[in-house]
Amino acid sequence: MNIILLGAPGAGKGTQATRIAQKYGVIHISTGDMFRSNIKEGTEIGKLAKSYIDAGKLVPDAVTCDIVKDRLSKADVIGGYLLDGFPRSLFQAEELGKFADIDLCLNLEVDTALIMDRICGRRVCSCGETYHVSTLKGETTCAKCGNELYRRDDDNPETVKARLDTYNVMTAPLIAYYAAQNKLATVVCGNKTPDEVFEAVCAVLDK
Repeated sequence: MNIILLGAPGAGKGTQATRIAQKYGVIHISTGDMFRSNIKEGTEIGKLAKSYIDAGKLVPDAVTCDIVKDRLSKADVIGGYLLDGFPRSLFQAEELGKFADIDLCLNLEVDTALIMDRICGRRVCSCGETYHVSTLKGETTCAKCGNELYRRDDDNPETVKARLDTYNVMTAPLIAYYAAQNKLATVVCGNKTPDEVFEAVCAVLDK
């Protein structure tokens, strides 16, 4: 099963992707993680990606498509994979169709106000753990490893709004694109907990 996970920034794609990968035995492929790794390592692609991400813009299609195409050529994806953060434009979707067969596009739908709260209140740790200020109760260190928590550079209100505007213009049209191919399923997240959302996701995937 080859799946695209679609949804605005802050819709909970990362959380659901991890759970889907574990339950259904597919490889979770996050373009965001690939870019962050390159940014941390200071590679040329990482520097280029950071300049766009910090401004709330999309990384150029050619760079992103090449990275994904290379990743999907690896042997570990033969049993199925889940794409998280790609495609993000009609051009990317059309390019993806040239080198991959997609079975389902799963769309996570969340209100904009909730997304703003989720992202702007997010705090992360270098070990990979993620928190929200509403649950931290003043704590500033990671409960798992003890390292200091921080807010990503692109998790400020101005950048989040820019990212949402970019999503609505560039990525939201993919909903109609995959619906026309009878490959779209939408799960309305609203104020539901991650467990409740995952239950709804499983109901779709188990079909």
